[in-house]
Amino acid sequence: MVISNRTYIITGASSGIGKSLSIKLAKTSNVVLASRNIDKLNQLSNQINNDGGSSIAVKTDITNLDSCKNMLNESVSAFGKVDSLILNAGISMWARFDRITDISLFSNINEINYQGSVNCVYSCIDELKKSRGQIVAITTAQALIGFPNASAYSASKHALHGFLETLQMELGNTISVSNVYLGWIKGTNLRANALGPDGKKIGSKHHKHSSRAIDINDCTSKIVQGIEKNKRKIYIPSFLRFIPIAKLFFRKWLFRKITKVTSQEES
Repeated sequence: MVISNRTYIITGASSGIGKSLSIKLAKTSNVVLASRNIDKLNQLSNQINNDGGSSIAVKTDITNLDSCKNMLNESVSAFGKVDSLILNAGISMWARFDRITDISLFSNINEINYQGSVNCVYSCIDELKKSRGQIVAITTAQALIGFPNASAYSASKHALHGFLETLQMELGNTISVSNVYLGWIKGTNLRANALGPDGKKIGSKHHKHSSRAIDINDCTSKIVQGIEKNKRKIYIPSFLRFIPIAKLFFRKWLFRKITKVTSQEES
């Protein structure tokens, strides 16, 4: 079932998964494009509107609560409501913990991945209650289990997972909460923007995706399908759904498997 005439706020909309989701969702609904890069947002908004869609671009720094409140106000002013908040903005890392030379890397990642998402939810929750809306977190398998070279990233995703799980219990059926657990995805700039041991971006040449990575277009098509079906958990690829069971009953095997796969990604 295709749901139309909804209003989606999408953070991190200027590139990667956020951009691809925005283009797909704009075919049937209003989209609010939010990120810090207003130039890219304006280009995307013009593209969507010229193709018959309905969108606005709102420069947003999710680490700033006032900026998140402005994002909400602009959304309601333009479209009268908010039906869905898609928490997509985030930053990754690639460094062993014992090789980190700038520990502020932890606070920087947490401020965006966790606190930034909390700021967005805090700003939008009353409007989402009015519409009996939806919160969608674009997260990763690292919300379920830690990965080597990603201690701060995994910690931030675990924190967000715990926050949203608590929120779901507190809100009951007032607002639905969906988590999208992703594996490696081709076509995003997440790796190029990942922070290295010195807290600086490592760049696109540091390590490449393997053949296991999923194409971004296939990924976002599945996300849209899951959102329209209001699925509480969306796993891409689907075998990620077995991580909680494997972690419980086959913990040592799973740790060895993840360590091996991650080391192959470095080569």
